[in-house]
Amino acid sequence: MGVTGPIRVVVAKPGLDGHDRGAKVIARALRDAGMEVIYTGLHQTPEQIVDTAIQEDADAIGLSILSGAHNTLFAKVLELLRERDAEDIKVFGGGIIPEADIAPLKELGVAEIFTPGATTGAIVAWVHANVRQVAGA
Repeated sequence: MGVTGPIRVVVAKPGLDGHDRGAKVIARALRDAGMEVIYTGLHQTPEQIVDTAIQEDADAIGLSILSGAHNTLFAKVLELLRERDAEDIKVFGGGIIPEADIAPLKELGVAEIFTPGATTGAIVAWVHANVRQVAGA
């Protein structure tokens, strides 16, 4: 994980979900807040997402999931980060995630979950407060 410069966030759409408007809105909000954003595009595998995060020296991965496969996909991304000794990369996400699934996802290691209605300002503020601080800030 880098220690200088802007926070680097990989924004990813894992699985077969083809709806990416929300992910693009979040990517733009993070970018406009001064972060470096790497948007992976649609239909990424957990392996592709983790590879991208490591190659891009990302500080965080933001997953957008609307397909209902959040339990499986979040767990796989976290497992791969552990296997690659990259647990310092924070994972957060959002989408259509039932309230009952949020606590178990956090127990797995997901840092935060944003559900429909979360504002871009709240997400940006969370990333600034919880992901690596910019040097000198």
